[in-house]
Amino acid sequence: QVQLVESGGGLVQAGGSLRLSCVVSGRAFIRYGMGWFRQAPGKEREFVAAINWGDSTYYADSVVGRFTISRDNAKNTAYLQMNSLQPEDTAVYYCSADVDMAAVVSGRADYWGQGTQVTVSS
Repeated sequence: QVQLVESGGGLVQAGGSLRLSCVVSGRAFIRYGMGWFRQAPGKEREFVAAINWGDSTYYADSVVGRFTISRDNAKNTAYLQMNSLQPEDTAVYYCSADVDMAAVVSGRADYWGQGTQVTVSS
């Protein structure tokens, strides 16, 4: 069973920073692409960032220059460094994984974590 567990969310003031982590277990030896999505109450899940096995990255326009996705394959972990946070970034953030990078970016990844809450106050 492949499992993804997110951590690192919390409450932060506007302009602050958080780093989210996503640990993959079960079949972490597979060369998954990894993604981060977020979902605010009453809204659909939206793409935030993704990274493939070779460290090519993809970002939503709304987070370019503020968020950085990375991965440490030895630790089976993906990260999302979030700087200059704004209230509009408030959402539950979900990690995803799939061997198909297109599936990751499009929100159709095979595996998803349970999410971690990020709340940005003004």
